[in-house]
Amino acid sequence: MKELGKDERLLCEIQGRIFERSAVGYGSSSAVFVRRYMNSEYAARMDRTGFADRPTDEQEAFASLDEEYGISKYGSRVFHADELYWMGYIYRYWACASGLSSKAVYKRCSVKDLHAVYYAYHTMDPSNAIERIMEAKGFAVGEKKQIADGVMILRRIRNERTAS
Repeated sequence: MKELGKDERLLCEIQGRIFERSAVGYGSSSAVFVRRYMNSEYAARMDRTGFADRPTDEQEAFASLDEEYGISKYGSRVFHADELYWMGYIYRYWACASGLSSKAVYKRCSVKDLHAVYYAYHTMDPSNAIERIMEAKGFAVGEKKQIADGVMILRRIRNERTAS
């Protein structure tokens, strides 16, 4: 994972605040909010560069989700604001550091999975927390990822040679 710059950390904070405010400002359960958000066009805009230069607030995010998915009062379980802030921060950090889209990050780690590790990982450096989550879910990280990537390249070269 790459080290994040100032603008990327600002995006993490913005997304953390949006998630945090969803505890009182959004009508559905936290799980529904997070799923909608991570798969939304709003999150996709955050994935693209330059979003940090544009002012944003929580109400704009909520209105965007309601426009995209419709207003929902589904579910009743709302996580604590601190948990939601951390989850929002971690999801954005993961997307920025790995180069994956919000949708791809959410597919790797659902809200249920991330909420389950909050108490164990919320005091860790975000990159360490993400690496532990990835390891627990069976994704190659660090040196293991480099080895796996190298093996894939060698297999591709071998397959190209045998096809010729």
